[in-house]
Amino acid sequence: GEEWLVREQGAYLPLVDEECVETVRGIILTSNKALHLRAARAFRDIYGIQRRSGEEWLVTIEKTDVHIPDVHEELVGEVKLTALNNRQYCIVLDPVGKDGKPQFGLRELRKGDVSFFLQPGEKLERSIQQVHVLAEEEALLLRAREAYKTDNKTYAPGERWMIHGPTDYVPPVEVDIVEKRRKIPLDDNEGIYVRDMKTGRVRSVIGSSYMLQPHEELWQKELPKVVEDILAKERADSGPRDKTRVVTYRAPHNSAVQIYDYKEKKSRVIFGPELVALEPDEQFSVLSLSGDKPKRPHVIKAIALLLGPDFMTDIVTVETSDHARLQLKLSYNWHFEVRQNTDPTYLFTVPDFVGDACKAIAARVRGAVAAVAFDAFHKSSARIIRSAVFGLDEQNKVQNRFLFTSNGLLITNIDIQSVEPVDQRTRDSLQKSVQLAIEITTKSQEATARHEAERLEQEARGRLQRQRIEDESKAEQARKDLLQLQANSAVVEVTGQATAEARARCDAAEIEAKAAVKQSELRAQATKIRAEAELEQTKRRQEAEVTHKKQLMDIELKQARELAEIEARKFAETVDAIGADTITAMARAGPEMQAKLLQGLGLKGFMITDGHSPVNLFQTAQGLVQLPSIQ
Repeated sequence: GEEWLVREQGAYLPLVDEECVETVRGIILTSNKALHLRAARAFRDIYGIQRRSGEEWLVTIEKTDVHIPDVHEELVGEVKLTALNNRQYCIVLDPVGKDGKPQFGLRELRKGDVSFFLQPGEKLERSIQQVHVLAEEEALLLRAREAYKTDNKTYAPGERWMIHGPTDYVPPVEVDIVEKRRKIPLDDNEGIYVRDMKTGRVRSVIGSSYMLQPHEELWQKELPKVVEDILAKERADSGPRDKTRVVTYRAPHNSAVQIYDYKEKKSRVIFGPELVALEPDEQFSVLSLSGDKPKRPHVIKAIALLLGPDFMTDIVTVETSDHARLQLKLSYNWHFEVRQNTDPTYLFTVPDFVGDACKAIAARVRGAVAAVAFDAFHKSSARIIRSAVFGLDEQNKVQNRFLFTSNGLLITNIDIQSVEPVDQRTRDSLQKSVQLAIEITTKSQEATARHEAERLEQEARGRLQRQRIEDESKAEQARKDLLQLQANSAVVEVTGQATAEARARCDAAEIEAKAAVKQSELRAQATKIRAEAELEQTKRRQEAEVTHKKQLMDIELKQARELAEIEARKFAETVDAIGADTITAMARAGPEMQAKLLQGLGLKGFMITDGHSPVNLFQTAQGLVQLPSIQ
């Protein structure tokens, strides 16, 4: 049963105890192909190498160009040449050592311009890889598989670090590439969530490009499904939200957004228009508002609280005092009063301000309507509803404000859009009354239209009669003008000759009058010249006389002035010669003597008159008579 291989060239004749099993053809080897063989039993191969059972090896072109598998050799397969250029590398697992034995568990780095055949038991980790080329904004996050030492630092197993570009990098076998990172470009309104893997702290980076550090990673912020749906409606793109990006929301104009920080346990309110950005521990306060008509809770989900002014409509069912059920469709104008210097979180104290306001107003309306009958409500429904909601002031006038102090909601107006009975019989009665009112109004309008048509017809008839009279008057005036013109024409014909003769006589008289006037003008000019000459002569004579008299008066004035000066000097010299004391004694001598004389005679006073000068006896008597004093 032994088998062997005949390799001699030429013909071969088997012996009687030999059997030809098969003809084995040689396998041509090239520089890119090798044979992977396995030993079926221990033997020595054609190349003189002792093989053990189960041993595997390669046959390349370096040993032979054509290889004929031996009887104890099994052809496992063909192995292709692995070629690397200067920008490629690979890692070989379980490499074969120099002694030809596989080194299980080891990894070997092969790079550069090299080509090789993978030995039996060897395999590539992630096939052939390109050299990592890093741009200026790129980096590689590395992790040490085992203790690794560089030129200036030693890394412990599991430690992370980064290689920044621009550079190219081939990782050694002791290092794993965790990921390739790029600097994340961020606009002023963009940001990312970053988590520190050492401390677990999450922070946001906004407004500047950022490269993650080795101990950092992007953190995904989860939001409630309601918030996700609201934000999806606001986004322009329809794709899913990038959970590592900072959550932003554009608060509309005249709105407020409340954000709650679960870490600090406090809220903050942002007024629009504003771009709201969430910190890692913050969440939006979602408003669950009532909607539809009539209002149902939890219909509208919103993040932004619109501050108004706006309106909301509700349907309220009421019952009058006579048990008539009515359905009112009411519309309320509202807005929020923002208090200055006050924490604005009070705006969000009522989660469903729409439902709360509609319930409060509906309760007031039902209470007011229940106190009146249907007829009274039908006639003055607006005043009843408005007074029930807004109340009355001191002058019994309806106010225009209904303020919810808890959240600052202010109702400013109520519009009653429709009033419909719920009961069919009431509705039919109301329909009949409405139809009757419409018929009465229609008949009234028909009578008014008929009266108006008659009035217009009479006015037209009067205008026609008046126009006829005016036309006859104009015709008579035209005939009168014609007769006047005919009379004037006859007068002109009769008076034409007399007018010509009178005009000739008038012209002659005019010429004579002009000659007389001219003669009179010349005579007047002569008289004027003569009078002017006499006036000039008289003027000059008077001027000469005036000049002479002025000179005489100047001479007399000068003489009087000189005489006055002489008298003044004379009086001054006399006074100086007599003396001031002497003059004083002379002045006092007369009055003193008279006073002593009166005292001797016992007279209080006296008056002497010549009888020619008038004396005021009324005032004099008051001085002479001494009135008795009043005690």
